[in-house]
Amino acid sequence: MDDRQSIDLAAMLCSRLCHDMLSPVGALSNGLELLAVETDPDMRANVMQLLEQSAQISTNKLKFFRLAFGAAGGFGERVDIEEPKSLIEALAADKNGITIHWALAQPNLAKPAVKVLLNFAQIAIDALVRGGTLDIGAEVRNGACEIVVRASGPKIAFDETIGKALDGSLDRSELSSRTAAAHMISLLAEGSGGGLQYAKTDDALVLGAVLPESGDLIG
Repeated sequence: MDDRQSIDLAAMLCSRLCHDMLSPVGALSNGLELLAVETDPDMRANVMQLLEQSAQISTNKLKFFRLAFGAAGGFGERVDIEEPKSLIEALAADKNGITIHWALAQPNLAKPAVKVLLNFAQIAIDALVRGGTLDIGAEVRNGACEIVVRASGPKIAFDETIGKALDGSLDRSELSSRTAAAHMISLLAEGSGGGLQYAKTDDALVLGAVLPESGDLIG
């Protein structure tokens, strides 16, 4: 990837982050405006509750994006599995009717694998527009980290351009803030000598990755 493409990808990831943060931050702003003029004690208590919820959502999203998109300074080369697990659970809690089943065989994962896991989870959660089940698994065997995320529910909403970004077949002209994260983890997988794949049916979306542990990859 040349410098221009790197700059474009960074800009698109920033746009995605700003888009996702707009709602909870906007709710904080609106709540503060209401609090400034509201005098009824019960209404003020309700507003304070909404402010606390919006602040928590904002914090969770920032923590998620820090590890999913950023350099994740403060973490070592490997990340305790409880960190991405808690971030995914917080992300799913912001939606209605999503149940998560875990199959995590490792106590920790390399940062590139964590990025793939988090981005897979976000794609899968976004696909469950009417709720459903997330099955999330990760293990290291034969020198490679294998990750599988399966979303199943009554309706699966999945943009095929995201799938093309994942498997590397997306034309550069179609890259956007919506597909940038999938493109980023595709580059991560390619750089380590691994790969990503996906499969979709009417009631399920399966995302898979194989990432060699020996890949010299910046996380």
